[in-house]
This record gives sequence, C-alpha cells and structure tokens, in this order.
Amino acid sequence: MIFGKFFGAMRAQMNKLANFFWEADPIAQMQYEYDMAVEQLKEGRVGLEQYRGLVERVGRQVKDGEANTAKLTAQAKAYLKSGDRETAASFALRLTKAKATLAENQAQLAMHEGAYQNNLKKIQFANKKLVDVKDKISKYDADLKMSSAEAEVAKLTQSFNMDVTTDFGQLESIIQGKIDANRGKARVASDLSAEGIDHIAAEEKMEQSMADDALKDLEVELGMRAPETTPVAQANKDLGPAEEAPAKQPATETEKA
Repeated sequence: MIFGKFFGAMRAQMNKLANFFWEADPIAQMQYEYDMAVEQLKEGRVGLEQYRGLVERVGRQVKDGEANTAKLTAQAKAYLKSGDRETAASFALRLTKAKATLAENQAQLAMHEGAYQNNLKKIQFANKKLVDVKDKISKYDADLKMSSAEAEVAKLTQSFNMDVTTDFGQLESIIQGKIDANRGKARVASDLSAEGIDHIAAEEKMEQSMADDALKDLEVELGMRAPETTPVAQANKDLGPAEEAPAKQPATETEKA
C-alpha cells in the first residue's frame, strides 16, 4: 500500500517533469519524436530486407520443387512406356513426396509473400507519415517563431505608445521640457544680445562724425582745403531763435513837432 502510493507519487512527478520539457520547447520535442520514429523505421526496413531474403529463399525452393516434380513426372512416364513398372513406381513415389514438399513450400511462399507485402505497405505508409510530420515540424517551427515575433511586435507597439502614463510618454515629456528650456535660454540670449545696440550705433556715428571733422581740419591745416564759412542765418539757426526787437510804434504829434 505504502509502496503503491510512493510509486504513484514518483510517476506523477515524472509526468510533471515530462510536461515541463514538452511545454518548454515543443518543436524540439517533436523533432526528437521524429528522429526516434526515423530510427525505428530504419530498423523496420532492415528487418523487412531480411524477411525478403526469407521469401526469396522459399521462392527458390518452390522453383526447384516445380522443376524436380516435372523431372520426376517425365521419368516416371518414360519408365511406364518402357514397361519397367517397378522403376516407374519408385519414381512415382518420389514424385508424390516432391509434390507434397512443393505444396508446402508454395503455401509458405504465399504466406511469406503476403506478410512481406503487408509490412512493406506499413513501412511505406509510415515513411509517408514521417515526411508529413517533417513538413509539419518545419511549418510549426516557422509559425511559432512568427507568432512569437508578432507578439513581441505587439508588445513593443504598446510599449512605444507615447501616452503620458507610459514610460516612453513620461520620457517624451521630460525631453520636450528640456527642449523648451533650451529654446528659452536661446531666446533670452538673443534678446539680451540686442540690448545696447542703439547706444553702440550712436557712439559709432559720433566717432565717425568726429573723425570726419578731424580729417577736414587736417586738410585745412595742410592747405588742401579752404576753411569753411558758416552763414549768419545758419549760425542763428544753430544758436537758436534770437529775441525779437519790440515793434516800432508810430510817432505822435508832439514827436513830429
């Protein structure tokens, strides 16, 4: 009772182990079963070849028996025609035994030939089945790899979803934040680079004017240019509007006298 339970538990564990290996790599298991079947088929073919040798031997015995029967029949007839009945009787007895042996060999040949043909058909059928199994293994292997690839692609497609709840979505948000920050820095730098440009331009314009005046003074000093005269109106204009003189009043009678 105890041993029965023990062996039952061991058998259950062995079945679990076998199922584990079967499920781990079913294609490899199918290939293993196929290889085992091929080896068994090879052994069956060797046995069939040996059995065919037996059939050929029995067939040869049948042919020899048929030839011996025909020969004994001819000899018995010849002695009967010559009137030698005693010798003819001896050949007739041998002929009877030869026919019995021939009949037995013919029965054996028919039996062995039938068994050979049946086994030949079984092996041919098994060989055809093995070819089908080999094709199925190749197809299953390709289908399994393709389905596995499709599953991985589907998983990656889901993983690459740029939703904010996924890792890629969060990473994309971080990257976009960094891009915005960098662009903000570049904009600030661009805005600051324009600060003081007007002042610099005014300074440059003033320096250019001063340089022109200095060049003109040098040309006058060297006699290469006459001194410039500034018109009065222009000078007044440059100095600003002068105070207007009060309007002259008409002379009174007393003043006229």
